[in-house]
Amino acid sequence: MRALWPLFLFAFIAVNCMFAEEPAKEIPQQRLFLSDMDLSTAVQEWGKTQINRSIRETKLSIAGKQFDNGVGTHASFSYIVQLKKSVVNFSAWVGVDDAADSGGKSSIRFYVEVDGETLFASPIMREGDEAVRIDLNLTGKDILRLRVDDAGDGINFDHANWADAVFTYVGEKPLPGTPWVGKKVILTPKPGPKPRINGPKVFGVRPGSPFLFTIPATGNQPISFFVENLPKGLTLDSKTGRLTGKILESGTYDCMIIASNALGVVKRPFKIECGEKLALTPHMGWNSWYIWGEDVTDRIIREAADAMVASGMINYGYQYINIDDCWAIKPGSQDPTLQGQERDENGMINANSRFPDMKALADYIHSKGLKAGIYTSPGRRTCAGFVGSFGYEEEDVRRFIEWGFDFLKYDWCSYTHEITKEMNLEELKKPYRLIAEYLKEQPRDIVLNLCQYGMGEVWKWGKEFGQSWRTSGDLGLVFEKISQQIYIDGFGLDGLEQYSSPGGYNDPDYLLIGNLRNQKGQRVPTPLTPDEQYTHVTLWALLAAPLIFGGDIANMDDFTLSLLTNSELIDINQDSLCIQANCIAKQGDIQIWSKRLEDGSKAIGIFNLDNLFTKKAVLKASDLGIEGKCRIRNIWTQKDLPDLEGEMMFEINPHGCMALRVWKRE
Repeated sequence: MRALWPLFLFAFIAVNCMFAEEPAKEIPQQRLFLSDMDLSTAVQEWGKTQINRSIRETKLSIAGKQFDNGVGTHASFSYIVQLKKSVVNFSAWVGVDDAADSGGKSSIRFYVEVDGETLFASPIMREGDEAVRIDLNLTGKDILRLRVDDAGDGINFDHANWADAVFTYVGEKPLPGTPWVGKKVILTPKPGPKPRINGPKVFGVRPGSPFLFTIPATGNQPISFFVENLPKGLTLDSKTGRLTGKILESGTYDCMIIASNALGVVKRPFKIECGEKLALTPHMGWNSWYIWGEDVTDRIIREAADAMVASGMINYGYQYINIDDCWAIKPGSQDPTLQGQERDENGMINANSRFPDMKALADYIHSKGLKAGIYTSPGRRTCAGFVGSFGYEEEDVRRFIEWGFDFLKYDWCSYTHEITKEMNLEELKKPYRLIAEYLKEQPRDIVLNLCQYGMGEVWKWGKEFGQSWRTSGDLGLVFEKISQQIYIDGFGLDGLEQYSSPGGYNDPDYLLIGNLRNQKGQRVPTPLTPDEQYTHVTLWALLAAPLIFGGDIANMDDFTLSLLTNSELIDINQDSLCIQANCIAKQGDIQIWSKRLEDGSKAIGIFNLDNLFTKKAVLKASDLGIEGKCRIRNIWTQKDLPDLEGEMMFEINPHGCMALRVWKRE
């Protein structure tokens, strides 16, 4: 048997060799040029992404060196790629295209960001600078973003080339990616059954003007209201909480509002300032433009008023129902509903037939406990081509008073082309000074919004004439770029906080959430992600900006309503100090904003300005100027967090935020 053992061993080895797996074949590396990918998901601020040519459709060229392959684009630019953990390398040459012909004005920076980390950042590059080489190991990585920014000085002549840009991969081909979308998560709890008084704690009115204020309160119905020290001339409806009448004598009236239901009683101080100041806290309401545009009608406005009551928005302090453009006659229109006599024999402006009785409409809005707003332009025509107020300013103000309106949006529009070509400060002020003078002469208060897009640094002088002033262009001018404009216009208010105070507010435009009207006139959901919507509303509240909803108020989902009706966030916006928040710390793409409140606490917003990657943020008590322990509360969830002592870490979703309120522990 021993003699046979070697034979058995030989046979065993031979059989196993027969069934052994063949050695694994090495998968070859492949290359994919950026120019061969689907670039339809690329986002850039100007022009269209070009394949194998510059943004000006010339041959790709950097500092005299020409390239046959690559992508020509323009700052600001972003393109996301799913690497599938199969890409092992990315390489490219980058620089400003020679065809920019900028005379030294172009300036850009290139970035390659991978899984939330910046792996490449170029120096500031200008026309004529030598191309910079990118050569990155991407083994095991998931998401990449190619990005170009304007180096902080605007996008003029910022022509950017990604030349010979190529991905080397093994296995799955890299594919275009998309920004973070996230889910609609309702964070705001439903109001409790006990009464809670919301909204402003102070109200401004002129002596002898009609007074209308509906006490905003939530809780199980019915709620009964009582006001201690109610000024002479005012009457309270104890069932609706509606205050009406007139105060004839100037002065400060310190009142106490009491609201009660079967489950409890709550008190809240309420100050009435009878003098020359109006809008002592930022206005809250709804505007028709971004959802209805030229389709607006009497019926739509009445339904909006009904919806503000039925949805409960009135119980949080929303009070204005504002008609935007398109209610007057439109000269030259072929639509018979927009035709007619522009003015009566006394020069008083007429509404078109879609608004058969403006006074009855305003009365209807008032009957709901709400206020009515209207729109016109200091030019001969409004933005949409309807009759404006030039030459009839006094008549139009008297007409608005006759109809019973409480708010006026005065939109610059055609004034530049038709009335003045001079854009000096005096000319910019002129139409607003004129309309303000006529408003002051009237026996009714009309809050004035200067809609002139930030010209002449209006934040420095707007308060001479009105109660709020637009600081920039239309937030929704380009539907797909609403998110981009929020980050430009909203965060761009940092540094202007000194110009906001009771009775005068920086206005970065409306809250564009819910359903809106797109460029094709269709009514569709906002292009903002859920996180961007939280950021939008949080930032506006911290800015002490007017909270004017621009979406479809008659068809809101629960998510949209929850964003508009967080009582603790509204408390921050309506805080009597009316201090605008400012940025107190930056940590890469993280910004931390702070707003001091009348009780000594601080409202804090932590924002992630990156739209693709979750980022970590550190809230430091030292940044808030607070020593020792702090009570800290999540405003959106309305729940206390563990005390802040030293610092606290947060993870913030792409384009997401945290809204907090911090009190120093005694």
